[in-house]
Formats: sequence, C-alpha cells, structure tokens
Amino acid sequence: MRIPGPERQEDGGLSAIAAVGGLHRYQLLLHEEYGPVVRFQLPGADAAVSVADPVLLEATAHLDKRPEALFAFLDPLCEAGNLQVLPTGEHTPWRRLLLSVFAGRPSHERHFAGFTESARELADRWAETVEDEEVELQKELTALSLRMIGGFALGGGGGDGEAGGEEEGGADRVVVAFEEVLTEHLGRLYQVPRTDPHAAERAEAALAYLRGRVDRVVAAHRSDGRTGRSDLIGALVEAGESPARIRDTVMMTLLAAHHTTGVAVSWTLHLLGRHSDVADRVVAELDRVLGDRAAPDYGDLRRLPYLDRVLKESMRLFPPGPYGARETDEDLALGPYEIPAGTTVFYPFWAVHLNPAYWPDPERFDPERFTPREVARRPRLAYIPFGIGPRSCEGAALATVEAQLILAVLLKRLRFRPVPGHEVTPVERFVLWARDGIRMTVRPRRA
Repeated sequence: MRIPGPERQEDGGLSAIAAVGGLHRYQLLLHEEYGPVVRFQLPGADAAVSVADPVLLEATAHLDKRPEALFAFLDPLCEAGNLQVLPTGEHTPWRRLLLSVFAGRPSHERHFAGFTESARELADRWAETVEDEEVELQKELTALSLRMIGGFALGGGGGDGEAGGEEEGGADRVVVAFEEVLTEHLGRLYQVPRTDPHAAERAEAALAYLRGRVDRVVAAHRSDGRTGRSDLIGALVEAGESPARIRDTVMMTLLAAHHTTGVAVSWTLHLLGRHSDVADRVVAELDRVLGDRAAPDYGDLRRLPYLDRVLKESMRLFPPGPYGARETDEDLALGPYEIPAGTTVFYPFWAVHLNPAYWPDPERFDPERFTPREVARRPRLAYIPFGIGPRSCEGAALATVEAQLILAVLLKRLRFRPVPGHEVTPVERFVLWARDGIRMTVRPRRA
C-alpha cells in the first residue's frame, strides 16, 4: 500500500515548510490531512516517513541509526565525529558511559545542593524586581540550566566559575555563543537566505570561544588529577577517551541540556501563568510538603506528584525537542505499509503528543492526564518528550530532576503573571523556542 502524502516539490519541500512557519507546524498539518503515517520530503532526506501513532511507533523503537544528512549542521561542534550519528559500535559504549554519569541517583544527590543554590540565587534576584518589571524567562532559565549542567558535566559543585560564572559574560555569553552557532548552521540546513553578511564570521568566532572555554576546563581537570565517574569529564578521562572526543562530548552535553531544561521550565511557567487554578494547586502542594522551607531536598521531589504531572503536561504541549529521526537499515513493516531500507523515519513528537486518538481535546492544558490511571490507559509511546529507543536522551532523568527543582524553588516563593499583550509563538530553533521570548511579571508570593 502506498503511503499518503503531498506531491513532490522541486525544492525538496523547503517552500512548504517555510510557508507554515517551520517543520514543527508542518508535521501537525501533514498528519491532520493525511493521517498517522505520512510520506514527505525533508531537507537532507529525500524519502522520509513521519509516524504520529504511538502503536505504530513500536515497530520503529529498535532503530539505532540516525540519518547523517539531517544532523550535519552539528558537525562543526564535533572534531572527532558527529556524536549524534555515531555508528552503533561506537555509540553503545559512549551511551553507556553517559548513562553511568547522568542517570544515577547518587550523582544527582551529589550535585543537588549546588543545583539548589543556583535556583535560589535566581529566585532571590527575581524577588527584588520592582512592581510590574518584566523578566524574559527563556534567556534567564537557559542561563540557569547551563550553570547547573556545567557544574555536573565539568566538575565542581554547581553554578561556579567553571560553568561560566567568573569569566566576564558568564553563562549568558555561553548561551549567546551557542545561539550564534546554531542559528547559522540551521540556516544552512534549511537554505535560509542570509541577510546578515557577518553572521558566518560571528558563528565561527562563537564556536572558537566555546571550544576555548571547554578546553580550559578540561585542562584544569586533568592538571589537578580528578578522575572517576562523579562528573562527565572524569568518566571520559577514566574511559580513555581522546581529548577531542572529551571536548565534543562536553560541548554536545552543554548544548542539549541547557536548551531543553531551560525551555521546559519556561513553557511550564508560561502555562501556569495562564492557568491560575493549576498554579494555586501546585503552590498548595509545595506548602504542604515543604512547610516553611524555601527549597526541597532530593527526597522531597517524589512527594510532589502534582508538580510532576504539571511538568509532564507542559512537555506534552511544548516538547523541548519537537522531533527526532532514525534510518531503516532493512525493510520495515509499519502497519499496512512497507518501509524500504534506507528510509528516514521521522518522529514528530509534537504531533504524537497532540494526537486526538490518545489525547482528547489535545491542546487543552490538563495535568490530570498524567495520573497513574490515565497513563495506564495510553500506549507506552504516546508521550515521548525525550525520544525513544537506543538513541533516546541520556540526560532525561537529570533534566527532570533539574526542572522539578527549579519549578519548586521559584513557585514556592514567587508568582508569575503573563505580560498583557505579549504574544508567545513557538518556533523551531533546535528546540521549541518562543519567537519573541516568554515575558512575565514576577512578584513575591507574600507581597
């Protein structure tokens, strides 16, 4: 049976994607028109099949190859081979090492005090804002999560200078540098006409700056003899990885982790600002569990089930990474369809999360979708914010801990309200980003 989809275009689908505002929205429209399995063109993958049904996705969950052309825009960040497309033989031990660092409770607890300090510093600063002063959540929270993951990946207690605090510009400068690099290379991927003649030059300078920052930390790490699996560099050194692979891994970790966690918390606060009844219930739970304490202990996170449901529902509506992709290495049966070897299988996370067959009234914000009873009613892959299979996000557990902690610290102390008239529009910028930011006013709860 032939897979349905739009007519082929000479430009490889670029104009169709641009016309609707990006690949994330294009996927929603494709599946709305053609159903759960769609054949379409994609820059870098002439033959792509998008799957938005979680039951059918099960047949693809074993795939362990990413299409190289789709991830080529990340090549400049890697000198020892693009880590996003490592062959299975290299990827499996590398993934196992990352999981040993990022997925374990002991390492989370070791860094939890540093994470908490960083979150409380931001809460302190926001508590001092004058009445009706606006804050831009994405900028502030990506910088915060960068400080957190910097301490975790690079060694040190959390938000210290190694992650960008002491050098002029700090974490903010690192965030801006990543944006310069990604904007330039995503533009090349989608063949966006260049309007700024200096963009490529700035991107090269930004990449050199990022590499220099990581190199200095790696050198300091080696010189003081730190080893072991308590932080990422120590684990990589102990495993005998080359200096280039160590730097590439740190760069990719900082990139992925600070974007995803920062935007996940930003979108959650955005939704809570527009649903005061849900925000009030979160605050009531925090008050009940924490009492007069300003921040949770690590063990308290398990006692905040409603906060967890709110975060999950936010990542359903606004998945930080809106899609993923694999490549078939042999013919694959997908329901009534036969997918030939070499086909790009596209995972439209956003379309999966808005599939009305499994999420009634899918655009409605309802944390009760994630009660244990409701979760048990849905297919396993109906909710996939961190991807699926052997290429899913190694930092999922760590990102969840960070996001829950940040939300708990901020909401225990502060109230967030949307800025009147400010429109928040999701766009594709490596993550699901708000085009003009997420601006809110912040006030202390007891004010």
